Amino acid sequence: MNTLIFRTFAPFITGLMVVFSIFILLRGHNEPGGGFIGGLIAASAFAIYGIANGVPPVRRAIYFHPHSIAGFGLLLAALAGIPSMVAGVPYLTALWTYPVIGNVEVALSTPLFFDIGVYLVVVGAITGIALSLEERHRG
Repeated sequence: MNTLIFRTFAPFITGLMVVFSIFILLRGHNEPGGGFIGGLIAASAFAIYGIANGVPPVRRAIYFHPHSIAGFGLLLAALAGIPSMVAGVPYLTALWTYPVIGNVEVALSTPLFFDIGVYLVVVGAITGIALSLEERHRG
């Protein structure tokens, strides 16, 4: 499976899949998608890159250790409920704010930060599992 064509196109496929995973993450509250599905797509992209080029290039590409990514995502998902408690409503109740950046009104919400946390947990956990399996397979 480690052909020249696969090794050549794997970086392009990986980049396209990561961009698509971010698109799926950001559209998750209006259409099907969200942090879990987006994270699975991104982790699959890193797995494809690892199969094509080996584990060390993937570890250099993601920069942080997968467990650190998953831990930060878990922290972010847990902290997404704090603003609702400060507002006096139950934990993880959705709150929205609409800041104006430049001339554009941007909708920010606590569910968005929760989804980003879930995305990072899934990317970190699944990528860590895939990289350890690939190291064991090649080692």
